[in-house]
Amino acid sequence: MSTFASIEEAREYFAGDIYAMESGITLDALEGSTATCSMALTKRHRNANGGVMGGAIFTLADFAGAVAGNNIHRPTVAQHVSCNFLSGSRGSRLIATARCRKDGKTTCVINIDMVDDLGRDIAQFVMTSYKLPG
Repeated sequence: MSTFASIEEAREYFAGDIYAMESGITLDALEGSTATCSMALTKRHRNANGGVMGGAIFTLADFAGAVAGNNIHRPTVAQHVSCNFLSGSRGSRLIATARCRKDGKTTCVINIDMVDDLGRDIAQFVMTSYKLPG
């Protein structure tokens, strides 16, 4: 069961996530416990070496995981996140797909896979989220 009646309702709710919105993150798809979010890469997302800043990658993954988790149970917050950075992006957009792997009574485990718009694997995350009392 989804807590959001539609993707538009989820977008309205997450418009309050100012950091993600100012980073240029968009919610592209939401179905059940799966969310797809993306971010166009600009100069502000680059580190001193010209690569995509790890924090920008992490922010996109965190947001996608938050959308998936909060569509399972609202409110849900990240409790633990592990990340493997796989390769640098050569594209102009990052796409993160978050899928619930385990939906428990008080926590859920969400896998987040990130690619760039060229199909290159960028990062893989595992997020444990805690379901706060509603």
